[in-house]
Amino acid sequence: MRLIDHHCHGAVETPLDRAGFEAYLTESDRAAPEGCSAFDSQLGFAVRRWCAPVLGLPAHAPPGEYLARRASLGPAEVNRRLIEAARVETFLVDTGYGPEMPIYADSREIVRLEAVAEALDGVTAAGFAAAFEEALPAERIYGYKSVIAYRIGLDFDPEPPTKREVTRAAGRWLRQGRPRLTDSVLLRHLIWAGLERGLPLQFHTGFGDPDLDLARCAPALMTGFLAATRDRGVPIMLLHCYPFHRQAGYLAQAFPHVYLDVGLAVNHVGARATAVVAESLELAPFHKVLYSSDAYGLAELHYLGAVLFREAFGAITRDGLWSPSDAERVAELVGSGNARRVYRL
Repeated sequence: MRLIDHHCHGAVETPLDRAGFEAYLTESDRAAPEGCSAFDSQLGFAVRRWCAPVLGLPAHAPPGEYLARRASLGPAEVNRRLIEAARVETFLVDTGYGPEMPIYADSREIVRLEAVAEALDGVTAAGFAAAFEEALPAERIYGYKSVIAYRIGLDFDPEPPTKREVTRAAGRWLRQGRPRLTDSVLLRHLIWAGLERGLPLQFHTGFGDPDLDLARCAPALMTGFLAATRDRGVPIMLLHCYPFHRQAGYLAQAFPHVYLDVGLAVNHVGARATAVVAESLELAPFHKVLYSSDAYGLAELHYLGAVLFREAFGAITRDGLWSPSDAERVAELVGSGNARRVYRL
């Protein structure tokens, strides 16, 4: 099954001790209690089952042995082995957060809207909109991403703000010393400015670290916005979605420009990946589902996302309810064909 990873982050290229490694196995911002381990999770077990053989260890190698082997190989070799073993044709990388993607991976850029706005230099309130428009890259990028879910939630006003509202909001933000951008008016302006460029627009939805309020991150909360944008022809990509992936499947069926994935979740649910992938395919038209890993920090996550997705999709189509030719055709769509078409790769 050929794959294009339509949303991920880079992999760290520095050594990690056990605490540093385990921090990437959880969305929590706190370490496990004394005597406990982040390896005792679906993700931790999946690392030992699937990644250990790639590093030359038996499947299910104990955490200590796994980390010792990882340290002996060194970060560069670990990253090379795992990313190559993922057999992903192209990675679309959110460059607004996290390390860069290793240079030997074929990667393309997704630009985070909030990162561009927060990096504006010498901007005035009246000039904010024009400065953002000028700073927003358009060449050699393949889409934009918003993390409005983290900043205020997905229950935002679906209409674009007026020019006067943007100027006033920018003035408040500048007077506050340019903190992390959480003003609903400015966040909405970034989204609508991104839409004007016509490239696919990604939204974080569903679970993540404790910086978000999960109750406000359900994709169904975006229904008004999706209705307001349905005739613009701009693909809206609902990322991750878990545990609301059935909502996302409905939205992908109801709106012609909406797509979804279950990246991030596939890694974290480990042995339950088949159930989650199957649920994401219940309502969504197959030409609306894409693959992503949302891997961040560990090359293990780039590899696991791919292997678990392939295993899950194979299990779903193995029961004889789909013909072999249909299964092969849909696998091509979901694995790489939809991404190739939507992102014009």
